[in-house]
Amino acid sequence: MPFRVNPDPARTLMAALAQSRDQENRALEEISSGRRVNTPSDDPAAAASLVQVSARLQQNDQFTRNISGLRAQLQVADSTLSSATVVLTRAIALATQGANGTLTQAERNALAGEVNGLKQQMLSLANLTFQGNYVFAGTKVNTPPYVLDPAQPSGVRYDGNANANSVEIATGVSLPVNLPGSQIFSNSSADAFQSLADLENALRTNGNIAATVTSVKNAFDNLSTQRVFYGNALNRLNASENFLSRESLELSRQESDLAAADLAETISALTKAQNAHQAILQAAGRATRLTLLDFLK
Repeated sequence: MPFRVNPDPARTLMAALAQSRDQENRALEEISSGRRVNTPSDDPAAAASLVQVSARLQQNDQFTRNISGLRAQLQVADSTLSSATVVLTRAIALATQGANGTLTQAERNALAGEVNGLKQQMLSLANLTFQGNYVFAGTKVNTPPYVLDPAQPSGVRYDGNANANSVEIATGVSLPVNLPGSQIFSNSSADAFQSLADLENALRTNGNIAATVTSVKNAFDNLSTQRVFYGNALNRLNASENFLSRESLELSRQESDLAAADLAETISALTKAQNAHQAILQAAGRATRLTLLDFLK
């Protein structure tokens, strides 16, 4: 009857070697990456939580980028409206000066020429662009909001709309980022362009210049009131950015708790795996010698 070596011990040793090698490789990977969860199989529950945490961190990063871009736009818009108030302040001074009955018509015409220049400045400010988009055109960002139009009493026509653009700055939170020019520059009750046109005409015709002072002041007051929107929007951006920063910090802590490897524990696991591997190799050597001796007997 032929002698047969039982293959089961060999298979058992090979399986043990493979297991110890896997444990050793996993420990080495944890030390290299600093993470204990590198694949879903390492810890399925932690891996699922990490996917959710990572998604929220990426979302917060996008919101933070949105806020950064919006802040720049709002600051430019606010600065532009500040310049517009300077224009109207100068117009008020010219109207007050022009109302002085001692001026000659030539002097009033000179003032009217300066007012016309102020109107051109206001037109340029109202047609502000940011990154290629018109800021005060409502949602018609590709259309210049104001164009010269002699058919209009003010000499200017509004081609934008009355809508506002909004951008998401947090989950479920959208922030309006602009006001339409019709609300700022050509409000029906306080039209900056109309008041400047009326002032220029009154100076050239020696009309009721004093009455135009009131209309220019109304335009100034309206523009200053509308400018508050941009200050408030900047404050909301700052508050949202602070919230996102705190939340991202907490999410990063959660991510570390879920995935970070304990270096001391991992080194200990590596040592145990290496020792087990050596022990199995020694056991395999002894088993091989015994099997050979049994065969020779």
